[in-house]
Amino acid sequence: MAIFLFKTEPSDYAFSDLLRDKRVVWEGVSNALALQHLRTAKKGDTVVIYHTGSEKRAVGLATVTKAAYAADPKLDDERRAVVDLKPVRALARPVALSEFKTDPVLKATELVRISRLSVMPLTEPQLQKLLALAGE
Repeated sequence: MAIFLFKTEPSDYAFSDLLRDKRVVWEGVSNALALQHLRTAKKGDTVVIYHTGSEKRAVGLATVTKAAYAADPKLDDERRAVVDLKPVRALARPVALSEFKTDPVLKATELVRISRLSVMPLTEPQLQKLLALAGE
């Protein structure tokens, strides 16, 4: 199974909204590289939810329930893929961007290297490090 980090602006759609809704169509991705990553998502893949904006921290875990499909149901654009997600749990402790930047394992993530990207892959060691920093 693959692992991804999805970024969201919490004022638009926070992890607490996903917990409340229980399922969501993850839409709105427009960057070509982010869409490329999103199109590889399969059912059962793990997703780290990361709040952007003033928070800048990983806050929760989710699972892909339906592999990437086109097109974004809100747009008439076949290139704009979406996936369906369900929440797993909030992290015991959010992990801040500053921790990503200083950690030897996490500083290699696209979150640090390509800060504007909204969907990116993570490796298993990166996920394990993130969970360790979160106290899990």
